[in-house]
Parts: sequence; C-alpha cells; structure tokens
Amino acid sequence: MSQYLIPTYARQPLAFVRGEGVWLYDEAGHKYMDVISGIGVCNLGHCHPAVSRTLADQAGQLMHTSNLYRIPAQETLAQRLCELSGMDSAFFSNSGAEANEAAIKIARLFGQRKGVACPTVVVMEGSFHGRTMATLSATGNSKVQEGFAPLVEGFVRVPYNDLAAVEALADNSNVVAVLVEPVQGEGGINVPAQDYLTGLRALCDKQDWLLMLDEIQSGNGRTGHYFACLGDGVTPDVLTTAKGLGNGFPIGACLVAGKASDVFGPGNHGSTYGGNPLGCATALTVVSTLVDDVIDGVADKGAWLKDAFAKALADLPMVTEIRQHGLMLGIQFDRPCGELVNRAREAGLLINVTAGSVVRLLPPLVISQAEMQHLVDTLTTVIQQFAREQEVA
Repeated sequence: MSQYLIPTYARQPLAFVRGEGVWLYDEAGHKYMDVISGIGVCNLGHCHPAVSRTLADQAGQLMHTSNLYRIPAQETLAQRLCELSGMDSAFFSNSGAEANEAAIKIARLFGQRKGVACPTVVVMEGSFHGRTMATLSATGNSKVQEGFAPLVEGFVRVPYNDLAAVEALADNSNVVAVLVEPVQGEGGINVPAQDYLTGLRALCDKQDWLLMLDEIQSGNGRTGHYFACLGDGVTPDVLTTAKGLGNGFPIGACLVAGKASDVFGPGNHGSTYGGNPLGCATALTVVSTLVDDVIDGVADKGAWLKDAFAKALADLPMVTEIRQHGLMLGIQFDRPCGELVNRAREAGLLINVTAGSVVRLLPPLVISQAEMQHLVDTLTTVIQQFAREQEVA
C-alpha cells in the first residue's frame, strides 16, 4: 500500500500497532524502546492514560468550532502557558513550523511598522525551524533547502553560540529580530554557553530587536524546565513551541510578550484548525501532568544518562563528546554513524542519527530508572559492536 504515499520519508520496515509508556509494539508483537519519543513529541510516553482519557472525552463532546467563536479551552491553555513562561498571550497553530511562521510574520510586521523596508531576521548555522518556505529559508541546513530556490529573503545567518557574530550586525539597519533555538536539536544537540541567551537578550534590548526563541523541541519539560529559557532566566519577545505540547495530538503555539504583544491584530494571521477544542483540552492535560508529576525529575535523569554513557563509552576514541541538556542527549562520533539506526532497531531500540554523526536521544520524560539502564546497556552493546567492525575495516 505504500506506493500510494508520496515518498517524502525513507521509512524503516516497521509498522506499530500499540504503544505504552516508552514502548512500541509492531504487527508481530515485538516491542521496541522508543528513545526518540516520536521525534521529541511523546514526552509523557505513548498512550498516557490521562491524555487518552481527555482526548476520548473531548472527542465525544466537541472537536471543532473554528476561531470565529470563543473557545474556552483555548483561553485556559493560553493562560496556563503564559503563566508558566512569563509571556503575555498566545496564538495556536497545528505544528511547530506554523508556530515559527507566525513568529517570522510578527518580526516582519514589527519591522514594517518601524519603517524598515526590508525587515531581516538573524538566524543560526545548524538550525532547524521547519519545512514551509519561510521556515525552510530560516533553517541552517543546505541539504533540506536543496532544490527549493529561490528561498524566502529576509534572513541573515551567523554561527550558533557566537554572540560576537550577532553583535557585529548592530549597524545593519534592516535587522529587526533574532530567531534561535536554546538548544539545537536537529543540529546535533548543540548546547550554547551559559551566557548566550542572556547576551542575546541584552543585545536585542539595546538594538530594539525582537528575541524569538524556537522551543519546538526544547520546550514542554524536555530540558528540566517547562521552557529551556526559564533555566537561563530569559523572557523572549516571541516563544514558539509544539511537539510535546500535545503528546501526539498536533498543536503548536506562538507566545508573545513585551514589544511583540501588540503586533498582531484581527486579520493579520489565522488558522482554521489551530487551537480547536480537542487539541486544547488535550494539551491542557499534557501541561498539567508535566508540571505536577514529571518535570521535576528530568534534570536528574538526564545527568544520570550522560554520566552512564560517558563511563560505558569511555574506551571508544570514535565517541568524541556527549552533549546533554535535560533529556536531550547527543553522542558525537568522529565519523558518519547513520547505520546505528538499523543496528539499534534490530536490538529493539528506536534511535535517531542527526547531523550525520550524532546519535540523538530524546527519551520520554517518564522513562524509569530500570528503562534508562536498559537503554544504556543496549545502546552501548550496539555501539561497541559498530566500533569493533569499524576497526577491522
């Protein structure tokens, strides 16, 4: 039946029929530990009982009305997210790319109202912001941009984690905003210096630029704070999130504060499905569960995993670094390691390799101690076998 799908993914030869916690089960009944969480989506694991119950109850009551009318669950979700983040208000979309599209439109309208003829957003090398034309253009990955020229104008790119490179643009009168990930996920779990976000905040204040943080992957508890920027004591002007917000239900959000708060008005932006009753009710349960029961343990779990992998892989020179922030982990190799995906899957482990040479781990935040030990033991065995074969070759 796959011949009826446009082949935008090189899909692995698996189809899952059931999920529970960190585990997925295929058609033959084999189980796999999902330590990529559906690409950073299922922070509460698969089929979390409270989320499933809310989804079913709300589907039986009301799924969609459109944004032509008030949606109480949307208003409550916006209030909850703003209270958690220090932001002022929210726009809801269906995905992270759409949330980032909203942010880019806010930056352009902000600039136009300041009299800037060509509003320009500073973006970073190694970034990933989505696959729509604007977010693709903002993304710092030539591979995913290939074939889609002409790209959208209005972006200037600088190295990630290089505050001086951003400061060097102070005389560029077209710059109106900086768009950056607090932790680069697709780029290989790149964690910036502790003063990077605070330095960007100070620079944006000085230059009257918008600081726009893409927390699509780093938000919703993934780093041990509800949003990663909270750990740095930074409040942006625009904050985008998605992925873990719905734990599998498609929903994204673009939050605004300060000088970005009054940029959008009626008619400036919209979404047919965004923020519908079904999505917002589900997200409210996700947020409450994360805050009440889960986030407090994330930092310790991430630190334990980093230490355990560092010890287990210490004798392998091809593993050059292990980067970690909360439950975002990147195991850096000195060579391409994409084949580890298939090797790990054969061992019952679902992982991801990004940037060609980084094993990216985004386990569900509810992963237990025993499950973390299983992850370390299984992946270490896979990597050691890979290393032995590489040495022979």
